[in-house]
Amino acid sequence: MIIDHPLLGPRDAAEFVYLGDASLLDRPHWQDPEAMGKFYEYQYLRENPAGELRELWYHEQGDRSWLVVTRDTTTHAILCVELAREVARRQQVSN
Repeated sequence: MIIDHPLLGPRDAAEFVYLGDASLLDRPHWQDPEAMGKFYEYQYLRENPAGELRELWYHEQGDRSWLVVTRDTTTHAILCVELAREVARRQQVSN
């Protein structure tokens, strides 16, 4: 599988480490009154959909960047690749 890195261009997936669902970027606030329940859900309860999924990938054997890769889990087709820091910034602005 080839991941089209936004800064470095097409790279083999072997250079990356898969880290799971990109919803991990949306970490609960530790001072929230419901923090215990939210952290439990954050850590242990995840969806496993067939189809489009946003995933975190770490470019371990390259520039050590974090990427959000939108991929179809049934075909492995990569639909979009973004720098995770840009995704996180957009989420902060929208919240």
